[in-house]
Amino acid sequence: MDVFVEGKTTVFRNFGEVVGVINRDKDEILAYLLRELGTAGTLDGVRVIFKGRVAREQIEKRIKEYVGDYVLCAECTRPDTRLVKEGRVMLLECDACGARRPVTFRKVSKVEEGILEVGNVYEVMISDIGRKGDGIAKVDKYIIYVPGTTKGVSVKIKVEKIVGTIAYAQVVSE
Repeated sequence: MDVFVEGKTTVFRNFGEVVGVINRDKDEILAYLLRELGTAGTLDGVRVIFKGRVAREQIEKRIKEYVGDYVLCAECTRPDTRLVKEGRVMLLECDACGARRPVTFRKVSKVEEGILEVGNVYEVMISDIGRKGDGIAKVDKYIIYVPGTTKGVSVKIKVEKIVGTIAYAQVVSE
């Protein structure tokens, strides 16, 4: 992937090439990326220009998620699939093995037990930015403030303090 930051925008230079490898509609993939990255952007020929700074790793992670959900067959793991709409249900049909499965939107929380504890380490997605510039993650009923993070980044955090349903955490260096 050829991604670089230019001023206040991020340019995904070889978007057309990546779409060709994935073998899906470029508008569909662009809409998915914009929705998942939480930013605006435009298609400019074979490249995409995102408004704001978007890390290459974020784009790469979202494309891998797209391929897992909308391209790879669940039975034979081959990419020889196509999307077919039957009624209101989107199905993924494999041309290699003939398998069919519905395409579902999966939102998996990294914290299964739903209870945060002080001192524990969790992996969270920063979904928003607070008034003081801290990243905000939401896990179950908790709102977690994480200083020094940006929107759309997945980070490992250590919970330092919990007051009611508000938690304060720091990024854990790996």
